[in-house]
Amino acid sequence: MSSGKSCKGKLLSEGKTKQIYQHATNEEWVLIESKDRITAGDGAKSHEMKDKSEFSTRTNAAIFEFLNAVGVPTSFVSRVQGDSKSFVARKCQMIPIEWVTRRLATGSFLRRHPNVKEGYRFAPVKLETFFKDDANHDPYWSIESIKEADFPGVNLTESDVERMCMLSRLIFQILERAWQTLNHSLVDMKVEFGVDSNGEIVLSDVIDNDSWRLWPNGDKRLMLDKQVYRNLVDVDSASMEKIRSNFALVAERTENLFKSLIPSQADDNSIVPPQVGIIMGSKSDEAFVQSIVKSLEKFGVYRTKSHISSAHKSTDYTLTAIEKLNQWTSCKCIIAVAGRSNGLGLVTAANSTIPVINCPPMSDLTAAMVDIWSSLRVPSGLGCTTCLGPESAGMAAAHIVANEDCYVWSRVKTIQTMAAIKLIAEDSA
Repeated sequence: MSSGKSCKGKLLSEGKTKQIYQHATNEEWVLIESKDRITAGDGAKSHEMKDKSEFSTRTNAAIFEFLNAVGVPTSFVSRVQGDSKSFVARKCQMIPIEWVTRRLATGSFLRRHPNVKEGYRFAPVKLETFFKDDANHDPYWSIESIKEADFPGVNLTESDVERMCMLSRLIFQILERAWQTLNHSLVDMKVEFGVDSNGEIVLSDVIDNDSWRLWPNGDKRLMLDKQVYRNLVDVDSASMEKIRSNFALVAERTENLFKSLIPSQADDNSIVPPQVGIIMGSKSDEAFVQSIVKSLEKFGVYRTKSHISSAHKSTDYTLTAIEKLNQWTSCKCIIAVAGRSNGLGLVTAANSTIPVINCPPMSDLTAAMVDIWSSLRVPSGLGCTTCLGPESAGMAAAHIVANEDCYVWSRVKTIQTMAAIKLIAEDSA
Protein backbone atom coordinates (compact mmCIF):
# COMPACT_ATOMS: atom_id res chain seq x y z
CA MET A 1 0.00 0.00 0.00
CA SER A 2 1.43 3.37 -1.05
CA SER A 3 1.63 6.49 1.09
CA GLY A 4 -0.51 9.41 -0.11
CA LYS A 5 2.18 12.09 -0.04
CA SER A 6 4.85 9.89 -1.59
CA CYS A 7 2.89 8.75 -4.64
CA LYS A 8 1.18 11.90 -5.97
CA GLY A 9 2.87 13.25 -9.10
CA LYS A 10 1.67 15.79 -11.65
CA LEU A 11 -2.00 16.29 -12.45
CA LEU A 12 -2.92 14.41 -15.64
CA SER A 13 -6.63 15.11 -15.95
CA GLU A 14 -9.63 16.35 -14.01
CA GLY A 15 -13.32 15.55 -14.21
CA LYS A 16 -16.47 16.54 -12.37
CA THR A 17 -15.89 14.27 -9.39
CA LYS A 18 -12.23 13.24 -9.44
CA GLN A 19 -8.65 14.16 -10.35
CA ILE A 20 -6.06 11.81 -11.83
CA TYR A 21 -2.37 12.22 -10.97
CA GLN A 22 0.70 10.48 -12.29
CA HIS A 23 2.05 8.07 -9.67
CA ALA A 24 5.33 9.50 -8.44
CA THR A 25 7.32 6.25 -8.41
CA ASN A 26 5.66 4.04 -11.05
CA GLU A 27 5.16 5.29 -14.60
CA GLU A 28 2.45 2.69 -15.27
CA TRP A 29 0.30 3.71 -12.29
CA VAL A 30 -1.89 6.69 -11.48
CA LEU A 31 -3.36 8.13 -8.29
CA ILE A 32 -7.11 8.72 -8.52
CA GLU A 33 -8.40 11.28 -6.03
CA SER A 34 -12.14 11.83 -5.51
CA LYS A 35 -13.73 15.21 -4.83
CA ASP A 36 -16.29 16.21 -2.22
CA ARG A 37 -18.76 16.90 -4.99
CA ILE A 38 -21.98 15.30 -6.22
CA THR A 39 -23.36 15.99 -9.69
CA ALA A 40 -26.31 15.05 -11.89
CA GLY A 41 -27.63 15.87 -15.35
CA ASP A 42 -24.19 15.75 -17.01
CA GLY A 43 -22.93 18.31 -14.51
CA ALA A 44 -25.85 20.73 -14.82
CA LYS A 45 -26.68 20.03 -11.18
CA SER A 46 -23.76 20.09 -8.76
CA HIS A 47 -23.22 20.52 -5.02
CA GLU A 48 -20.47 20.18 -2.48
CA MET A 49 -20.95 17.24 -0.13
CA LYS A 50 -18.78 16.81 2.93
CA ASP A 51 -16.76 13.57 2.99
CA LYS A 52 -18.14 12.33 -0.34
CA SER A 53 -14.59 11.68 -1.54
CA GLU A 54 -14.02 9.35 1.39
CA PHE A 55 -17.35 7.55 0.96
CA SER A 56 -16.75 7.05 -2.76
CA THR A 57 -13.19 5.79 -2.27
CA ARG A 58 -14.16 3.36 0.49
CA THR A 59 -17.04 1.98 -1.58
CA ASN A 60 -14.93 1.68 -4.72
CA ALA A 61 -11.94 0.09 -3.00
CA ALA A 62 -14.03 -2.57 -1.26
CA ILE A 63 -15.71 -3.56 -4.53
CA PHE A 64 -12.52 -3.65 -6.61
CA GLU A 65 -10.66 -5.61 -3.93
CA PHE A 66 -13.40 -8.25 -4.10
CA LEU A 67 -13.43 -8.28 -7.90
CA ASN A 68 -9.65 -8.68 -7.95
CA ALA A 69 -9.93 -11.54 -5.45
CA VAL A 70 -12.36 -13.49 -7.63
CA GLY A 71 -10.28 -12.99 -10.77
CA VAL A 72 -12.00 -10.16 -12.65
CA PRO A 73 -9.39 -8.14 -14.62
CA THR A 74 -9.36 -4.59 -13.21
CA SER A 75 -7.04 -1.58 -13.10
CA PHE A 76 -7.26 -1.28 -9.31
CA VAL A 77 -3.93 -1.67 -7.48
CA SER A 78 -4.46 -0.62 -3.86
CA ARG A 79 -5.78 1.86 -1.37
CA VAL A 80 -3.47 4.68 -0.28
CA GLN A 81 -2.12 4.61 3.26
CA GLY A 82 -3.08 7.73 5.20
CA ASP A 83 -5.30 9.07 2.39
CA SER A 84 -8.98 8.14 2.58
CA LYS A 85 -9.97 9.85 -0.67
CA SER A 86 -7.48 8.31 -3.13
CA PHE A 87 -6.51 4.95 -4.60
CA VAL A 88 -3.81 3.65 -6.94
CA ALA A 89 -4.70 2.17 -10.33
CA ARG A 90 -2.90 1.01 -13.44
CA LYS A 91 -2.76 3.72 -16.07
CA CYS A 92 -5.27 3.05 -18.84
CA GLN A 93 -6.37 4.53 -22.12
CA MET A 94 -10.06 4.87 -21.37
CA ILE A 95 -12.73 3.70 -23.82
CA PRO A 96 -15.40 6.46 -23.95
CA ILE A 97 -18.38 4.15 -23.49
CA GLU A 98 -20.60 3.65 -20.45
CA TRP A 99 -21.76 0.05 -20.14
CA VAL A 100 -25.11 -0.02 -18.31
CA THR A 101 -26.41 -3.36 -17.06
CA ARG A 102 -30.01 -3.59 -15.85
CA ARG A 103 -31.94 -6.18 -13.88
CA LEU A 104 -35.10 -4.09 -13.50
CA ALA A 105 -36.65 -1.58 -15.89
CA THR A 106 -36.63 1.88 -14.33
CA GLY A 107 -35.26 5.39 -14.89
CA SER A 108 -34.18 6.39 -18.38
CA PHE A 109 -35.07 2.98 -19.80
CA LEU A 110 -38.75 3.69 -19.11
CA ARG A 111 -38.54 7.08 -20.79
CA ARG A 112 -37.09 5.45 -23.90
CA HIS A 113 -39.50 2.50 -23.73
CA PRO A 114 -42.79 3.94 -22.38
CA ASN A 115 -44.69 0.72 -23.12
CA VAL A 116 -42.56 -1.21 -20.59
CA LYS A 117 -43.83 -1.23 -17.01
CA GLU A 118 -41.51 -0.21 -14.20
CA GLY A 119 -40.05 -3.24 -12.47
CA TYR A 120 -39.97 -5.44 -15.57
CA ARG A 121 -37.30 -8.02 -14.81
CA PHE A 122 -34.60 -8.71 -17.40
CA ALA A 123 -33.30 -12.27 -17.54
CA PRO A 124 -30.66 -12.38 -18.84
CA VAL A 125 -29.66 -8.94 -17.66
CA LYS A 126 -30.16 -6.09 -20.12
CA LEU A 127 -26.99 -4.42 -21.42
CA GLU A 128 -27.05 -0.93 -22.94
CA THR A 129 -24.15 1.21 -24.12
CA PHE A 130 -23.81 4.99 -24.20
CA PHE A 131 -21.14 7.21 -25.75
CA LYS A 132 -19.61 9.54 -23.16
CA ASP A 133 -20.49 13.03 -24.38
CA ASP A 134 -21.85 15.46 -21.77
CA ALA A 135 -22.79 18.07 -24.36
CA ASN A 136 -25.11 15.58 -26.07
CA HIS A 137 -26.24 13.87 -22.85
CA ASP A 138 -24.37 10.59 -23.43
CA PRO A 139 -26.32 9.27 -26.44
CA TYR A 140 -27.20 5.60 -26.81
CA TRP A 141 -24.85 3.63 -29.08
CA SER A 142 -25.50 0.17 -30.44
CA ILE A 143 -22.91 -2.58 -30.07
CA GLU A 144 -22.45 -2.42 -33.84
CA SER A 145 -21.62 1.30 -33.56
CA ILE A 146 -18.94 0.53 -30.99
CA LYS A 147 -17.45 -2.19 -33.18
CA GLU A 148 -17.25 0.24 -36.10
CA ALA A 149 -16.01 3.23 -34.07
CA ASP A 150 -12.51 4.65 -34.31
CA PHE A 151 -11.61 5.75 -30.77
CA PRO A 152 -8.44 7.83 -30.29
CA GLY A 153 -5.57 5.73 -28.96
CA VAL A 154 -7.63 2.52 -28.90
CA ASN A 155 -7.90 -0.09 -31.65
CA LEU A 156 -10.83 -2.32 -30.73
CA THR A 157 -11.58 -5.64 -32.41
CA GLU A 158 -14.97 -7.33 -32.44
CA SER A 159 -13.75 -9.79 -29.83
CA ASP A 160 -12.65 -6.85 -27.63
CA VAL A 161 -16.20 -5.51 -27.71
CA GLU A 162 -17.59 -8.96 -26.90
CA ARG A 163 -15.14 -9.12 -23.99
CA MET A 164 -16.51 -5.88 -22.53
CA CYS A 165 -20.10 -7.03 -23.02
CA MET A 166 -19.40 -10.27 -21.18
CA LEU A 167 -17.40 -8.60 -18.42
CA SER A 168 -20.15 -6.00 -17.88
CA ARG A 169 -22.72 -8.73 -17.32
CA LEU A 170 -20.34 -10.72 -15.14
CA ILE A 171 -19.49 -7.77 -12.89
CA PHE A 172 -23.15 -6.89 -12.43
CA GLN A 173 -24.07 -10.48 -11.57
CA ILE A 174 -21.22 -10.76 -9.05
CA LEU A 175 -22.20 -7.56 -7.24
CA GLU A 176 -25.90 -8.41 -7.49
CA ARG A 177 -25.24 -11.77 -5.86
CA ALA A 178 -23.25 -10.13 -3.07
CA TRP A 179 -25.92 -7.53 -2.29
CA GLN A 180 -28.60 -10.23 -2.27
CA THR A 181 -26.95 -11.66 0.85
CA LEU A 182 -28.10 -8.45 2.60
CA ASN A 183 -31.49 -8.49 0.86
CA HIS A 184 -30.50 -5.43 -1.20
CA SER A 185 -31.52 -5.30 -4.87
CA LEU A 186 -28.90 -4.07 -7.32
CA VAL A 187 -31.26 -2.61 -9.91
CA ASP A 188 -28.78 -1.36 -12.50
CA MET A 189 -25.17 -0.24 -12.74
CA LYS A 190 -22.75 1.50 -15.08
CA VAL A 191 -19.08 0.65 -15.59
CA GLU A 192 -16.23 1.74 -17.83
CA PHE A 193 -13.23 -0.05 -19.33
CA GLY A 194 -9.72 0.94 -20.28
CA VAL A 195 -6.69 -0.55 -22.00
CA ASP A 196 -3.64 -0.91 -19.76
CA SER A 197 0.03 -0.73 -20.77
CA ASN A 198 0.01 -4.45 -21.62
CA GLY A 199 -2.84 -3.97 -24.08
CA GLU A 200 -5.34 -5.76 -21.81
CA ILE A 201 -8.90 -4.45 -21.56
CA VAL A 202 -9.74 -4.15 -17.87
CA LEU A 203 -12.51 -2.76 -15.70
CA SER A 204 -11.41 0.76 -14.82
CA ASP A 205 -12.65 4.12 -13.49
CA VAL A 206 -14.75 3.64 -10.30
CA ILE A 207 -17.78 1.80 -8.96
CA ASP A 208 -19.34 3.77 -6.12
CA ASN A 209 -22.74 5.01 -4.97
CA ASP A 210 -22.94 7.20 -8.10
CA SER A 211 -22.70 4.11 -10.30
CA TRP A 212 -25.81 2.11 -9.42
CA ARG A 213 -29.34 1.97 -8.12
CA LEU A 214 -29.46 0.09 -4.81
CA TRP A 215 -32.80 -0.71 -3.16
CA PRO A 216 -32.82 -2.30 0.32
CA ASN A 217 -35.46 -5.05 0.54
CA GLY A 218 -36.12 -4.46 -3.17
CA ASP A 219 -38.13 -1.35 -2.20
CA LYS A 220 -37.62 1.68 -4.42
CA ARG A 221 -38.80 3.96 -1.60
CA LEU A 222 -35.75 2.90 0.44
CA MET A 223 -33.19 3.73 -2.26
CA LEU A 224 -29.76 4.72 -0.97
CA ASP A 225 -27.99 5.75 -4.18
CA LYS A 226 -27.46 8.99 -6.10
CA GLN A 227 -30.96 8.80 -7.57
CA VAL A 228 -32.18 10.46 -4.36
CA TYR A 229 -30.11 13.52 -5.33
CA ARG A 230 -31.26 13.37 -8.96
CA ASN A 231 -34.88 13.41 -7.82
CA LEU A 232 -34.50 16.54 -5.67
CA VAL A 233 -36.25 19.63 -7.02
CA ASP A 234 -35.12 21.95 -4.22
CA VAL A 235 -31.77 21.21 -2.65
CA ASP A 236 -31.36 22.46 0.91
CA SER A 237 -29.05 21.61 3.79
CA ALA A 238 -31.45 19.05 5.26
CA SER A 239 -31.79 17.14 2.00
CA MET A 240 -28.03 17.20 1.44
CA GLU A 241 -27.47 15.83 4.94
CA LYS A 242 -29.89 12.99 4.17
CA ILE A 243 -27.98 12.18 0.98
CA ARG A 244 -24.70 12.36 2.86
CA SER A 245 -25.98 9.89 5.45
CA ASN A 246 -27.07 7.55 2.64
CA PHE A 247 -23.60 7.62 1.09
CA ALA A 248 -21.99 7.05 4.49
CA LEU A 249 -24.28 4.08 5.11
CA VAL A 250 -23.56 2.56 1.70
CA ALA A 251 -19.80 2.95 2.22
CA GLU A 252 -20.04 1.20 5.59
CA ARG A 253 -22.25 -1.60 4.30
CA THR A 254 -20.11 -2.10 1.20
CA GLU A 255 -16.89 -2.36 3.18
CA ASN A 256 -18.37 -4.72 5.75
CA LEU A 257 -20.10 -6.88 3.14
CA PHE A 258 -17.33 -7.36 0.60
CA LYS A 259 -14.62 -7.76 3.23
CA SER A 260 -16.69 -10.48 4.92
CA LEU A 261 -17.11 -12.38 1.65
CA ILE A 262 -13.37 -12.84 1.03
CA PRO A 263 -12.13 -15.96 2.90
CA SER A 264 -9.64 -15.18 5.66
CA GLN A 265 -6.58 -17.20 6.64
CA ALA A 266 -7.53 -19.71 9.33
CA ASP A 267 -5.53 -20.03 12.54
CA ASP A 268 -3.57 -23.31 12.45
CA ASN A 269 -4.85 -24.13 15.94
CA SER A 270 -8.51 -23.40 15.22
CA ILE A 271 -11.19 -25.89 14.20
CA VAL A 272 -12.24 -24.89 10.69
CA PRO A 273 -15.63 -26.19 9.51
CA PRO A 274 -15.11 -27.76 6.07
CA GLN A 275 -16.95 -26.76 2.91
CA VAL A 276 -16.14 -30.08 1.25
CA GLY A 277 -15.33 -33.42 2.84
CA ILE A 278 -13.20 -36.06 1.13
CA ILE A 279 -13.09 -39.74 2.11
CA MET A 280 -10.44 -41.88 0.44
CA GLY A 281 -10.30 -45.65 0.57
CA SER A 282 -6.54 -45.91 1.02
CA LYS A 283 -3.50 -43.82 1.90
CA SER A 284 -2.23 -44.56 -1.61
CA ASP A 285 -4.99 -42.24 -2.88
CA GLU A 286 -3.48 -39.17 -1.17
CA ALA A 287 -1.77 -37.79 -4.28
CA PHE A 288 -5.03 -38.10 -6.22
CA VAL A 289 -6.93 -36.39 -3.39
CA GLN A 290 -4.38 -33.57 -3.35
CA SER A 291 -5.18 -32.95 -7.03
CA ILE A 292 -8.86 -32.65 -6.07
CA VAL A 293 -7.96 -30.17 -3.33
CA LYS A 294 -6.00 -28.06 -5.83
CA SER A 295 -8.98 -28.07 -8.17
CA LEU A 296 -11.25 -26.93 -5.33
CA GLU A 297 -8.85 -24.13 -4.40
CA LYS A 298 -8.91 -22.88 -7.99
CA PHE A 299 -12.61 -22.20 -7.50
CA GLY A 300 -12.18 -20.59 -4.09
CA VAL A 301 -13.01 -23.62 -1.93
CA TYR A 302 -10.21 -23.55 0.64
CA ARG A 303 -11.75 -25.42 3.59
CA THR A 304 -11.63 -29.19 3.09
CA LYS A 305 -11.37 -32.12 5.47
CA SER A 306 -10.01 -35.51 4.39
CA HIS A 307 -10.42 -38.93 6.01
CA ILE A 308 -8.98 -42.35 5.14
CA SER A 309 -11.34 -45.29 5.51
CA SER A 310 -12.45 -48.33 3.53
CA ALA A 311 -16.15 -49.14 3.40
CA HIS A 312 -15.24 -52.82 3.05
CA LYS A 313 -12.30 -53.15 5.45
CA SER A 314 -13.22 -50.63 8.18
CA THR A 315 -16.98 -50.20 7.89
CA ASP A 316 -17.60 -48.91 11.42
CA TYR A 317 -14.87 -46.29 11.09
CA THR A 318 -16.24 -45.24 7.70
CA LEU A 319 -19.58 -44.50 9.36
CA THR A 320 -17.72 -42.50 12.02
CA ALA A 321 -15.86 -40.53 9.34
CA ILE A 322 -19.18 -39.77 7.65
CA GLU A 323 -20.61 -38.50 10.95
CA LYS A 324 -17.56 -36.29 11.46
CA LEU A 325 -18.55 -34.56 8.22
CA ASN A 326 -22.31 -34.68 8.85
CA GLN A 327 -21.86 -32.57 11.99
CA TRP A 328 -20.95 -29.48 9.95
CA THR A 329 -23.69 -27.44 8.28
CA SER A 330 -20.85 -25.84 6.32
CA CYS A 331 -20.09 -29.15 4.55
CA LYS A 332 -22.01 -28.98 1.28
CA CYS A 333 -20.49 -31.96 -0.53
CA ILE A 334 -18.55 -35.17 0.14
CA ILE A 335 -16.19 -36.62 -2.47
CA ALA A 336 -15.61 -40.37 -2.23
CA VAL A 337 -12.31 -41.59 -3.67
CA ALA A 338 -12.22 -45.36 -4.06
CA GLY A 339 -11.27 -47.63 -6.95
CA ARG A 340 -12.27 -51.14 -7.97
CA SER A 341 -15.53 -51.98 -6.15
CA ASN A 342 -16.74 -48.58 -4.97
CA GLY A 343 -18.65 -49.24 -1.79
CA LEU A 344 -17.35 -46.05 -0.21
CA GLY A 345 -19.44 -43.58 -2.18
CA LEU A 346 -22.60 -45.66 -1.82
CA VAL A 347 -22.20 -46.18 1.93
CA THR A 348 -21.59 -42.45 2.30
CA ALA A 349 -24.68 -41.58 0.24
CA ALA A 350 -26.78 -43.99 2.32
CA ASN A 351 -25.69 -42.41 5.60
CA SER A 352 -25.62 -38.70 4.79
CA THR A 353 -27.96 -36.07 3.42
CA ILE A 354 -24.95 -34.24 1.98
CA PRO A 355 -24.54 -34.63 -1.82
CA VAL A 356 -21.92 -37.28 -2.67
CA ILE A 357 -19.59 -37.28 -5.68
CA ASN A 358 -17.78 -40.50 -6.59
CA CYS A 359 -14.35 -39.91 -8.08
CA PRO A 360 -12.55 -43.25 -8.54
CA PRO A 361 -8.76 -42.86 -8.98
CA MET A 362 -8.51 -44.72 -12.27
CA SER A 363 -5.31 -44.70 -14.31
CA ASP A 364 -5.86 -47.80 -16.46
CA LEU A 365 -8.57 -47.40 -19.10
CA THR A 366 -9.29 -51.13 -19.34
CA ALA A 367 -9.78 -51.43 -15.59
CA ALA A 368 -11.83 -48.26 -15.59
CA MET A 369 -14.31 -49.73 -18.07
CA VAL A 370 -14.99 -52.55 -15.59
CA ASP A 371 -14.72 -50.71 -12.26
CA ILE A 372 -16.78 -47.64 -13.19
CA TRP A 373 -20.04 -49.60 -13.03
CA SER A 374 -19.78 -49.91 -9.25
CA SER A 375 -20.13 -46.11 -9.11
CA LEU A 376 -22.87 -45.87 -11.74
CA ARG A 377 -25.21 -48.81 -11.04
CA VAL A 378 -26.34 -48.01 -7.52
CA PRO A 379 -28.97 -49.75 -5.37
CA SER A 380 -32.48 -48.31 -5.25
CA GLY A 381 -32.95 -45.50 -2.77
CA LEU A 382 -29.45 -44.13 -3.27
CA GLY A 383 -28.33 -41.19 -5.36
CA CYS A 384 -24.84 -39.91 -6.03
CA THR A 385 -22.85 -38.36 -8.86
CA THR A 386 -19.77 -39.80 -10.52
CA CYS A 387 -16.94 -37.75 -12.02
CA LEU A 388 -13.81 -38.99 -13.76
CA GLY A 389 -10.72 -36.97 -12.91
CA PRO A 390 -9.85 -34.71 -9.98
CA GLU A 391 -10.46 -31.45 -11.84
CA SER A 392 -13.97 -32.51 -12.79
CA ALA A 393 -14.76 -33.59 -9.22
CA GLY A 394 -13.42 -30.32 -7.82
CA MET A 395 -15.47 -28.31 -10.29
CA ALA A 396 -18.66 -30.26 -9.55
CA ALA A 397 -18.17 -29.82 -5.81
CA ALA A 398 -17.46 -26.10 -6.24
CA HIS A 399 -20.74 -25.70 -8.12
CA ILE A 400 -22.57 -27.19 -5.14
CA VAL A 401 -20.76 -24.96 -2.64
CA ALA A 402 -21.37 -21.92 -4.85
CA ASN A 403 -25.11 -22.08 -4.25
CA GLU A 404 -24.58 -20.78 -0.72
CA ASP A 405 -21.17 -19.10 -0.94
CA CYS A 406 -21.00 -15.82 -2.86
CA TYR A 407 -17.20 -15.85 -3.11
CA VAL A 408 -17.11 -19.35 -4.62
CA TRP A 409 -20.02 -18.50 -6.92
CA SER A 410 -18.12 -15.43 -8.13
CA ARG A 411 -14.93 -17.42 -8.73
CA VAL A 412 -16.80 -20.11 -10.67
CA LYS A 413 -18.70 -17.54 -12.74
CA THR A 414 -15.53 -15.56 -13.47
CA ILE A 415 -13.60 -18.66 -14.58
CA GLN A 416 -16.47 -19.66 -16.86
CA THR A 417 -16.69 -16.16 -18.36
CA MET A 418 -12.95 -15.74 -18.87
CA ALA A 419 -12.79 -19.16 -20.58
CA ALA A 420 -15.52 -18.09 -23.00
CA ILE A 421 -13.78 -14.75 -23.63
CA LYS A 422 -10.53 -16.59 -24.38
CA LEU A 423 -12.24 -18.84 -26.94
CA ILE A 424 -13.86 -15.87 -28.70
CA ALA A 425 -10.51 -14.07 -28.88
CA GLU A 426 -8.77 -17.19 -30.23
CA ASP A 427 -11.44 -17.61 -32.89
CA SER A 428 -10.96 -13.99 -33.97
CA ALA A 429 -7.15 -14.18 -34.07
